[in-house]
Amino acid sequence: WVLDKLKAERERGITIDIALWKFETPRYMVTVIDAPGHRDFIKNMITGTSQADCAILIIAGGTGEFEAGISKDGQTREHALLAFTLGVRQLIVAVNKMDTTKWSEDRFNEIVKETSNFIKKVGYNPKAVAFVPISGWHGDNMLEESSNMPWFKGWTKETKAGAVKGKTLLDAIDA
Repeated sequence: WVLDKLKAERERGITIDIALWKFETPRYMVTVIDAPGHRDFIKNMITGTSQADCAILIIAGGTGEFEAGISKDGQTREHALLAFTLGVRQLIVAVNKMDTTKWSEDRFNEIVKETSNFIKKVGYNPKAVAFVPISGWHGDNMLEESSNMPWFKGWTKETKAGAVKGKTLLDAIDA
């Protein structure tokens, strides 16, 4: 929402056009390309994704939202497939809206299991993907570890150099 500049984007609560935002981590100069998730603007999503080195698949953790996104014709499924098809081999999965699930560990684990199965079919190795439970609205696990999810001990992903661990979305971006 922060990067949504068009009046229509803010009114409708959806991203229509790609937006750029730059920041530095200890290891990288990062340019975030906020690409539309709505199916009506898939061409804009492809434009943004085709320029990416890494994709962050933002999955809504709310009841019904995740199920709609991962369904046969769902946008979550389509975006993962498009990212892989466009050559993006690094993937981070952020399970958003954890506040709406009452910070549920069971819900997070259910989403990780389902998502792992489908990204594997697309071509990604789930063991090389960081899965991070977040609340973008409240900032939980974005930059700092959240006290609302004490059950989350962090993520681990396999790389050519060995296992990498972290706790936040920023850690995953910097890994």
